Amino acid sequence: MSRQLAGEGHIPARNEGKALKSQRSKKFHQNVPLLILFLPVALYFALFKYAPMFGLVIAFKDYGFRDGILGSPWVGMDNFKLLFDNPMMANIIRNTLMLSLLNIFVGFPFPILLAILINEVRKAWFKKSVQTLVYLPHFLNWVIVGGIVVTLFAQQAGTVNMLIERLTGTNFPFLYNEFSWVSIYVFSGIWKSAGWGAIIYLAALSGISPDLYEAASIDGASKWRQMWHITLPGIRSTIVLVFILSMGNLMEVGFDHVYVLQNSAVSNVSEVISTWNYKMGLRGNQFSIGAALGMFESVIGLAFVVAANRIARRYGQSIW
Repeated sequence: MSRQLAGEGHIPARNEGKALKSQRSKKFHQNVPLLILFLPVALYFALFKYAPMFGLVIAFKDYGFRDGILGSPWVGMDNFKLLFDNPMMANIIRNTLMLSLLNIFVGFPFPILLAILINEVRKAWFKKSVQTLVYLPHFLNWVIVGGIVVTLFAQQAGTVNMLIERLTGTNFPFLYNEFSWVSIYVFSGIWKSAGWGAIIYLAALSGISPDLYEAASIDGASKWRQMWHITLPGIRSTIVLVFILSMGNLMEVGFDHVYVLQNSAVSNVSEVISTWNYKMGLRGNQFSIGAALGMFESVIGLAFVVAANRIARRYGQSIW
Protein backbone atom coordinates (compact mmCIF):
# COMPACT_ATOMS: atom_id res chain seq x y z
CA MET A 1 0.00 0.00 0.00
CA SER A 2 2.79 2.41 0.94
CA ARG A 3 4.65 1.56 -2.30
CA GLN A 4 1.55 2.43 -4.30
CA LEU A 5 1.19 5.77 -2.49
CA ALA A 6 4.88 6.52 -3.03
CA GLY A 7 4.58 5.64 -6.71
CA GLU A 8 1.50 7.82 -7.07
CA GLY A 9 3.35 10.70 -5.38
CA HIS A 10 6.11 10.60 -8.03
CA ILE A 11 3.73 10.97 -10.98
CA PRO A 12 2.82 14.64 -10.43
CA ALA A 13 6.48 15.54 -9.83
CA ARG A 14 7.52 13.91 -13.11
CA ASN A 15 4.68 15.60 -14.97
CA GLU A 16 5.60 18.95 -13.44
CA GLY A 17 9.23 18.51 -14.53
CA LYS A 18 8.17 17.66 -18.07
CA ALA A 19 5.83 20.66 -18.19
CA LEU A 20 8.61 22.99 -16.98
CA LYS A 21 11.03 21.57 -19.52
CA SER A 22 8.44 21.95 -22.28
CA GLN A 23 7.78 25.55 -21.24
CA ARG A 24 11.49 26.41 -21.32
CA SER A 25 11.86 24.82 -24.74
CA LYS A 26 8.86 26.78 -26.02
CA LYS A 27 10.31 30.07 -24.70
CA PHE A 28 13.68 29.26 -26.30
CA HIS A 29 12.09 28.65 -29.71
CA GLN A 30 10.07 31.87 -29.38
CA ASN A 31 13.25 33.85 -28.63
CA VAL A 32 15.38 32.33 -31.41
CA PRO A 33 14.97 35.43 -33.68
CA LEU A 34 16.07 37.69 -30.81
CA LEU A 35 19.04 35.44 -30.07
CA ILE A 36 20.08 35.58 -33.73
CA LEU A 37 19.92 39.38 -33.62
CA PHE A 38 22.00 39.37 -30.42
CA LEU A 39 24.65 37.03 -31.84
CA PRO A 40 26.61 39.69 -33.81
CA VAL A 41 26.72 41.90 -30.70
CA ALA A 42 27.99 38.98 -28.60
CA LEU A 43 30.65 38.19 -31.22
CA TYR A 44 31.73 41.83 -31.37
CA PHE A 45 32.27 42.02 -27.61
CA ALA A 46 33.96 38.61 -27.52
CA LEU A 47 36.42 39.45 -30.32
CA PHE A 48 37.12 43.13 -29.73
CA LYS A 49 36.50 43.62 -25.99
CA TYR A 50 37.27 40.37 -24.16
CA ALA A 51 39.85 38.65 -26.38
CA PRO A 52 42.25 41.67 -26.31
CA MET A 53 42.31 41.39 -22.50
CA PHE A 54 44.83 38.60 -23.00
CA GLY A 55 47.29 41.30 -24.05
CA LEU A 56 47.33 42.65 -20.49
CA VAL A 57 49.96 40.05 -19.65
CA ILE A 58 52.58 42.30 -21.29
CA ALA A 59 52.14 44.62 -18.30
CA PHE A 60 54.05 41.94 -16.36
CA LYS A 61 56.62 41.26 -19.09
CA ASP A 62 59.50 42.98 -20.85
CA TYR A 63 57.67 42.93 -24.16
CA GLY A 64 59.48 42.97 -27.49
CA PHE A 65 58.19 42.52 -31.05
CA ARG A 66 60.72 39.81 -31.82
CA ASP A 67 59.81 37.65 -28.81
CA GLY A 68 56.06 38.28 -28.96
CA ILE A 69 53.62 38.19 -26.06
CA LEU A 70 54.29 34.56 -25.08
CA GLY A 71 58.07 34.67 -25.62
CA SER A 72 58.82 37.90 -23.76
CA PRO A 73 60.41 37.41 -20.32
CA TRP A 74 58.40 37.93 -17.12
CA VAL A 75 59.38 40.89 -14.96
CA GLY A 76 56.56 40.78 -12.39
CA MET A 77 55.63 44.18 -10.94
CA ASP A 78 58.75 45.96 -12.25
CA ASN A 79 56.77 47.90 -14.89
CA PHE A 80 54.39 49.24 -12.24
CA LYS A 81 57.30 50.23 -9.98
CA LEU A 82 59.03 51.99 -12.87
CA LEU A 83 55.76 53.69 -13.78
CA PHE A 84 55.02 55.14 -10.36
CA ASP A 85 58.63 56.10 -9.71
CA ASN A 86 58.22 58.58 -12.57
CA PRO A 87 57.95 62.07 -10.99
CA MET A 88 55.47 63.16 -13.68
CA MET A 89 52.95 60.41 -12.88
CA ALA A 90 51.37 62.12 -9.87
CA ASN A 91 50.66 65.22 -11.97
CA ILE A 92 49.30 63.12 -14.86
CA ILE A 93 46.91 61.22 -12.57
CA ARG A 94 45.85 64.49 -10.94
CA ASN A 95 45.09 66.04 -14.34
CA THR A 96 43.13 62.98 -15.40
CA LEU A 97 41.01 63.01 -12.26
CA MET A 98 40.48 66.77 -12.42
CA LEU A 99 39.29 66.80 -16.05
CA SER A 100 37.16 63.68 -15.52
CA LEU A 101 35.46 65.10 -12.44
CA LEU A 102 34.78 68.35 -14.29
CA ASN A 103 33.30 66.40 -17.21
CA ILE A 104 31.04 64.44 -14.86
CA PHE A 105 29.91 67.04 -12.35
CA VAL A 106 29.80 70.06 -14.68
CA GLY A 107 28.74 68.29 -17.86
CA PHE A 108 26.44 65.63 -16.38
CA PRO A 109 23.40 67.91 -15.69
CA PHE A 110 23.34 69.46 -19.18
CA PRO A 111 21.81 66.48 -21.08
CA ILE A 112 19.15 66.20 -18.35
CA LEU A 113 18.31 69.90 -18.56
CA LEU A 114 18.32 69.82 -22.37
CA ALA A 115 16.01 66.78 -22.45
CA ILE A 116 13.54 68.46 -20.06
CA LEU A 117 13.52 71.67 -22.10
CA ILE A 118 13.02 69.80 -25.40
CA ASN A 119 10.26 67.74 -23.80
CA GLU A 120 8.41 70.93 -22.82
CA VAL A 121 8.32 72.23 -26.41
CA ARG A 122 4.86 71.85 -27.93
CA LYS A 123 5.49 72.99 -31.52
CA ALA A 124 6.51 69.83 -33.40
CA TRP A 125 8.47 71.62 -36.16
CA PHE A 126 10.44 73.69 -33.64
CA LYS A 127 11.11 70.65 -31.45
CA LYS A 128 12.49 68.64 -34.39
CA SER A 129 14.64 71.56 -35.53
CA VAL A 130 16.16 72.00 -32.07
CA GLN A 131 16.78 68.25 -31.73
CA THR A 132 18.59 68.18 -35.08
CA LEU A 133 20.78 71.14 -34.15
CA VAL A 134 21.79 69.77 -30.74
CA TYR A 135 22.41 66.23 -32.07
CA LEU A 136 24.58 67.40 -34.97
CA PRO A 137 27.83 68.12 -33.00
CA HIS A 138 27.97 64.50 -31.86
CA PHE A 139 28.70 63.40 -35.43
CA LEU A 140 31.64 65.78 -35.84
CA ASN A 141 35.12 64.35 -35.37
CA TRP A 142 37.20 65.83 -32.55
CA VAL A 143 39.69 67.06 -35.15
CA ILE A 144 36.91 69.17 -36.67
CA VAL A 145 35.75 70.36 -33.24
CA GLY A 146 39.36 71.24 -32.38
CA GLY A 147 39.61 73.26 -35.59
CA ILE A 148 36.41 75.14 -34.68
CA VAL A 149 37.78 75.88 -31.20
CA VAL A 150 41.08 77.15 -32.59
CA THR A 151 39.23 79.30 -35.14
CA LEU A 152 37.22 80.88 -32.34
CA PHE A 153 39.85 81.26 -29.61
CA ALA A 154 43.24 81.56 -31.37
CA GLN A 155 45.24 84.46 -29.97
CA GLN A 156 46.15 86.17 -33.23
CA ALA A 157 43.35 85.43 -35.71
CA GLY A 158 40.63 83.94 -33.50
CA THR A 159 37.11 85.33 -33.92
CA VAL A 160 36.65 85.98 -30.20
CA ASN A 161 40.03 87.70 -29.86
CA MET A 162 39.32 89.88 -32.90
CA LEU A 163 36.20 91.16 -31.16
CA ILE A 164 38.03 91.66 -27.86
CA GLU A 165 40.84 93.51 -29.62
CA ARG A 166 38.39 95.88 -31.28
CA LEU A 167 36.79 96.65 -27.92
CA THR A 168 39.85 96.76 -25.66
CA GLY A 169 42.87 96.97 -27.95
CA THR A 170 44.42 93.77 -26.51
CA ASN A 171 43.84 90.07 -26.92
CA PHE A 172 43.76 87.16 -24.49
CA PRO A 173 45.63 83.82 -24.83
CA PHE A 174 42.62 81.56 -24.26
CA LEU A 175 44.39 78.39 -25.43
CA TYR A 176 47.64 79.21 -23.61
CA ASN A 177 46.19 80.07 -20.20
CA GLU A 178 45.58 77.09 -17.91
CA PHE A 179 42.23 78.22 -16.47
CA SER A 180 40.74 79.28 -19.81
CA TRP A 181 42.07 76.09 -21.48
CA VAL A 182 40.30 73.89 -18.92
CA SER A 183 37.09 75.92 -19.35
CA ILE A 184 37.23 75.58 -23.14
CA TYR A 185 37.95 71.85 -22.81
CA VAL A 186 34.95 71.24 -20.54
CA PHE A 187 32.41 73.34 -22.45
CA SER A 188 33.49 72.12 -25.89
CA GLY A 189 32.85 68.60 -24.60
CA ILE A 190 29.41 69.64 -23.34
CA TRP A 191 28.59 71.27 -26.68
CA LYS A 192 29.55 68.10 -28.56
CA SER A 193 27.91 65.48 -26.35
CA ALA A 194 24.96 67.06 -24.50
CA GLY A 195 22.49 66.69 -27.38
CA TRP A 196 23.31 63.04 -27.95
CA GLY A 197 23.28 62.31 -24.23
CA ALA A 198 19.80 63.81 -23.96
CA ILE A 199 18.30 61.03 -26.12
CA ILE A 200 18.20 58.49 -23.29
CA TYR A 201 16.51 61.01 -20.97
CA LEU A 202 13.93 61.89 -23.63
CA ALA A 203 13.12 58.19 -23.88
CA ALA A 204 12.72 58.03 -20.10
CA LEU A 205 10.51 61.15 -20.10
CA SER A 206 8.16 59.55 -22.61
CA GLY A 207 7.36 56.89 -20.00
CA ILE A 208 5.94 59.40 -17.50
CA SER A 209 2.13 59.39 -17.51
CA PRO A 210 0.56 62.68 -18.74
CA ASP A 211 -2.16 62.19 -16.10
CA LEU A 212 0.35 63.16 -13.42
CA TYR A 213 0.96 66.52 -15.07
CA GLU A 214 -2.76 67.10 -15.56
CA ALA A 215 -3.47 66.34 -11.90
CA ALA A 216 -0.64 68.62 -10.78
CA SER A 217 -1.88 71.39 -13.05
CA ILE A 218 -5.40 71.11 -11.64
CA ASP A 219 -3.95 71.39 -8.13
CA GLY A 220 -2.25 74.63 -9.18
CA ALA A 221 1.34 73.39 -9.46
CA SER A 222 3.58 75.59 -11.61
CA LYS A 223 5.87 74.22 -14.35
CA TRP A 224 8.85 74.35 -12.00
CA ARG A 225 6.92 72.39 -9.36
CA GLN A 226 5.88 69.81 -11.94
CA MET A 227 9.47 69.36 -13.08
CA TRP A 228 10.74 69.03 -9.52
CA HIS A 229 8.05 66.66 -8.19
CA ILE A 230 7.11 64.68 -11.33
CA THR A 231 9.72 64.94 -14.10
CA LEU A 232 12.92 64.47 -12.09
CA PRO A 233 11.56 61.64 -9.86
CA GLY A 234 10.22 59.98 -13.03
CA ILE A 235 13.68 59.75 -14.59
CA ARG A 236 15.63 59.29 -11.35
CA SER A 237 16.47 55.64 -12.04
CA THR A 238 17.80 56.56 -15.50
CA ILE A 239 19.91 59.38 -14.04
CA VAL A 240 21.42 57.02 -11.44
CA LEU A 241 22.12 54.36 -14.08
CA VAL A 242 23.92 56.81 -16.39
CA PHE A 243 25.86 58.28 -13.47
CA ILE A 244 27.08 54.85 -12.30
CA LEU A 245 28.20 53.96 -15.83
CA SER A 246 29.93 57.33 -16.23
CA MET A 247 31.94 56.65 -13.08
CA GLY A 248 33.64 53.83 -14.98
CA ASN A 249 35.25 56.47 -17.21
CA LEU A 250 36.54 58.53 -14.31
CA MET A 251 40.14 57.66 -15.13
CA GLU A 252 39.54 57.74 -18.90
CA VAL A 253 39.36 61.34 -20.07
CA GLY A 254 39.54 60.43 -23.74
CA PHE A 255 42.49 60.85 -26.06
CA ASP A 256 41.09 62.81 -29.04
CA HIS A 257 39.50 65.64 -27.08
CA VAL A 258 42.62 66.45 -25.06
CA TYR A 259 45.17 65.83 -27.81
CA VAL A 260 43.63 68.19 -30.38
CA LEU A 261 43.49 71.05 -27.85
CA GLN A 262 46.66 70.63 -25.79
CA ASN A 263 49.90 72.52 -26.31
CA SER A 264 53.18 72.85 -24.43
CA ALA A 265 52.08 76.06 -22.65
CA VAL A 266 49.32 74.22 -20.77
CA SER A 267 50.96 70.80 -20.43
CA ASN A 268 50.85 71.18 -16.65
CA VAL A 269 47.03 70.69 -16.77
CA SER A 270 46.53 68.98 -20.14
CA GLU A 271 48.86 65.98 -19.92
CA VAL A 272 46.63 63.01 -18.97
CA ILE A 273 46.98 59.24 -18.91
CA SER A 274 45.75 58.69 -22.48
CA THR A 275 48.05 61.30 -24.07
CA TRP A 276 51.07 60.23 -22.00
CA ASN A 277 50.37 56.60 -22.92
CA TYR A 278 50.30 57.52 -26.61
CA LYS A 279 53.57 59.46 -26.45
CA MET A 280 55.50 57.04 -24.24
CA GLY A 281 53.78 53.72 -24.90
CA LEU A 282 53.22 53.85 -28.66
CA ARG A 283 55.60 56.48 -30.00
CA GLY A 284 58.26 55.60 -27.43
CA ASN A 285 57.85 51.82 -27.97
CA GLN A 286 57.42 51.23 -24.22
CA PHE A 287 54.49 48.87 -24.66
CA SER A 288 54.82 47.13 -21.31
CA ILE A 289 54.75 50.46 -19.45
CA GLY A 290 51.73 51.56 -21.48
CA ALA A 291 49.90 48.30 -20.74
CA ALA A 292 50.67 48.64 -17.04
CA LEU A 293 49.25 52.18 -16.97
CA GLY A 294 46.19 51.09 -18.96
CA MET A 295 45.57 48.24 -16.53
CA PHE A 296 45.89 50.60 -13.56
CA GLU A 297 43.38 52.95 -15.24
CA SER A 298 40.88 50.12 -15.80
CA VAL A 299 41.13 48.76 -12.25
CA ILE A 300 40.55 52.21 -10.73
CA GLY A 301 37.57 52.73 -13.08
CA LEU A 302 36.09 49.39 -11.99
CA ALA A 303 36.53 50.32 -8.34
CA PHE A 304 34.66 53.59 -8.85
CA VAL A 305 31.78 51.80 -10.61
CA VAL A 306 31.45 49.28 -7.77
CA ALA A 307 31.59 52.07 -5.17
CA ALA A 308 28.96 54.16 -6.98
CA ASN A 309 26.70 51.11 -7.33
CA ARG A 310 26.99 50.33 -3.61
CA ILE A 311 25.99 53.89 -2.74
CA ALA A 312 23.05 53.71 -5.16
CA ARG A 313 21.99 50.35 -3.64
CA ARG A 314 21.29 52.10 -0.33
CA TYR A 315 18.60 54.11 -2.13
CA GLY A 316 17.24 51.17 -4.11
CA GLN A 317 18.70 52.35 -7.44
CA SER A 318 21.60 49.94 -8.04
CA ILE A 319 22.15 48.22 -11.41
CA TRP A 320 23.13 44.87 -9.88
